[in-house]
Amino acid sequence: MIKILIKIFILGINIIYSFIKLFPVKNRVTFISRQSNEVSFEFQMIKEEIDKRNIGMESVFLCHTLDGGYQSSIISKIKYGFHMFTQMYYIATSKVVILDTYCIVISLLKHKKNLKVIQMWHSIGTMKKFGYQILDLGEGTNKSIAHLMKMHQNYDYVFCAGEGYRDYLAQGFGCSPDIIKIFPLPRVDLLQNQKYQEETKKKIYGKYPQLSSKPTIVYVPTFRKDETRFIKAVDSLMKHLDQDYHFVIKVHPLSKLEIKDKRIFTCEEFSSSEMLSVADYVISDYSCIIYEAAIMNKPIYLYDFDIDEYNDKRGLNIDLDEELPGCVSQDFKDIMNSIKDKEYDFERLNTFRNKYVKETRHATKDIVDFILSII
Repeated sequence: MIKILIKIFILGINIIYSFIKLFPVKNRVTFISRQSNEVSFEFQMIKEEIDKRNIGMESVFLCHTLDGGYQSSIISKIKYGFHMFTQMYYIATSKVVILDTYCIVISLLKHKKNLKVIQMWHSIGTMKKFGYQILDLGEGTNKSIAHLMKMHQNYDYVFCAGEGYRDYLAQGFGCSPDIIKIFPLPRVDLLQNQKYQEETKKKIYGKYPQLSSKPTIVYVPTFRKDETRFIKAVDSLMKHLDQDYHFVIKVHPLSKLEIKDKRIFTCEEFSSSEMLSVADYVISDYSCIIYEAAIMNKPIYLYDFDIDEYNDKRGLNIDLDEELPGCVSQDFKDIMNSIKDKEYDFERLNTFRNKYVKETRHATKDIVDFILSII
């Protein structure tokens, strides 16, 4: 029954879209996201770079979440359904559409031949398997639904930070490696901008002056739907905190974990990326924050306490022990001991970074140059 309803829905919106496509194309680029209801700073950076060119190109932002995807509530689906009509109009009247997530109407509709669709995925790297790599797995999409919804189809180009994971992206998006272009995300410019980093550090120290008194460890864990083991792992972690270090935990906004230990900072006013400016050491697990930390030459350590379960539900594209130079352990005590040893193989860190993120000092400019070259 659900499949029949989806097919009727697809037919209906394609009929409606055939009339919407009668509107003329304008000198416009439309940015679409389901990541947040707010415009991402990376979308904004691209807009600002386009505006510098003085070519009269309009930028439109359509940012609207649909938490839960096809499993979301009826009310959420209805609200997003009305938003999709807005998306359809702007897609039909734009020269370029830039995405940072899956967009239903981009994949399902037949678009004008001159429209260019760019998938600029929202994370720098993709150590975690995703999309078509994990169909029917615990954290993946149902295979039949994914194919029915034409998940990740109709992309003309897919942006990738480095050659190291071109094939992983192609597998995840179910596309040809030929449409993947090496363009690191605009945030790379900020990660390497010393002035920006110093200003961010100043803001953080202004709010949390204690952090400047001794080395700071920033822990950025991946979000887990079932946080039972995660909560136990954090409890274990707290037993091994060292008074010679400040400790910051940046949990996912959807996490239910409550930090009550006064030794731990959460710094809720600042993002994980911003906290890298004050980090002396970075601990994660399967979060793509490790690529950002590598760009900033921060020592990286991985607390993979649930790697067995994670491999069953999702899996990784890289071998953590093989690729990462820092300690990788299910025991937090090992990680703290490694940090206290103060020895780190930065040469291996450079190798990791160069494999997965192309070196550039003008990522945003390169992206805009490419956009203008295809219209």
